[in-house]
Amino acid sequence: MATTNDRAPRRRVDARSSAERITAAGRTVLAVGEGSLEQIAAEAGVGIATLYRHFPNREAIVRAVLDDILETDLLPLIDGAAETTRPRRALQDIATRLLDLITEEKGLVTFASNFADVAVDAIRRFSDSLQPLLLRAQRTGEVRADLTPQDIPHILVMAVAGLALPGTAPSVRARYVALLFDSLNPANATPLPALSAGEGDLRAAVGGVSPGRPADA
Repeated sequence: MATTNDRAPRRRVDARSSAERITAAGRTVLAVGEGSLEQIAAEAGVGIATLYRHFPNREAIVRAVLDDILETDLLPLIDGAAETTRPRRALQDIATRLLDLITEEKGLVTFASNFADVAVDAIRRFSDSLQPLLLRAQRTGEVRADLTPQDIPHILVMAVAGLALPGTAPSVRARYVALLFDSLNPANATPLPALSAGEGDLRAAVGGVSPGRPADA
């Protein structure tokens, strides 16, 4: 007979399993379109009450999906590039993969009313993870020295705005990401204007690109 002490770890495992299934279901549903919480619960094989217990609102689902994209798809690429001899190319490949993923999750940016708030957190975390690779690229002379870590989130938002639109062909994304990253080449670089934008400006930029779902929807 299971004791109380035996049941507690089992409940934690079951809860984690439910949360993971709901997150995976969120990615599946949002890859098709915006979807609904009820569709996500059905895809995960749980009741709507179980979904709300783990994810009380749409923003929580979006946060979990973005975290899963980062942990499952992007951080392994960043870790795998730790010893590369071509860090700028690695940065370009990672950025291209990010745009592919955002394009694949068709309903992600319109699923939550305050997508910008959630997305800024994810962009910051992703940008922080890229910093060691960026510094290596600068030390090896592959990326201009005046590029700062604060520039990365804004570059990513600009890329998403222009290149992660529905219907954009992968070859189009690859072409213009290559042009974007060529601008990071130190050769013939001109001095950059001073950067004074803070996180509030980044949130406004994300909100302008992806205003999200109407608050009363």
